[in-house]
Amino acid sequence: MTWYVLLIAAVALERLVELVVAQRNLAWSRARGGVEFGAAHYPVMVVLHTGLLLGCLAEVIGLHRPFLPALGWPMLAIVVAAQGLRWWCITTLGHQWNTRVVVVPGAARVTGGPYRFFSHPNYVAVVSEGIALPLVHSGWITAVVFTALNAVLLRTRIRTENAALASLT
Repeated sequence: MTWYVLLIAAVALERLVELVVAQRNLAWSRARGGVEFGAAHYPVMVVLHTGLLLGCLAEVIGLHRPFLPALGWPMLAIVVAAQGLRWWCITTLGHQWNTRVVVVPGAARVTGGPYRFFSHPNYVAVVSEGIALPLVHSGWITAVVFTALNAVLLRTRIRTENAALASLT
């Protein structure tokens, strides 16, 4: 169980690094006239993603969920792949990447990297991780609850991003 707690701590640390990058990129965007869309749903997203990490720990520790190698190892591989995809998105978007939806007037839409395959690859990483991270240690309740709530949030988020991206043209 200790290694699972360390995994969750590592993911939490990674999220903090993302927030630092996002703040830096937000300042860059605002200096160039960037406009934020969908600010009202951002706090909900923060709470939900924090809840994922806390739920992973609470369920696994509180309900004594076992590590099942046939489930845990493949789920860990998905978590690692999701992190790789997330950072591919971040590096591809460069200064335009953010945890918020911000559009910089005159900025070109990014179509390289994972964006050449589909419009919202970062959300593939989010969905994959939201399912896999709890299941690394059999946290099926957290996986189901997060996935359901995240689906509702992503519906709003993707609509917001699509509207923001449409404003680029």
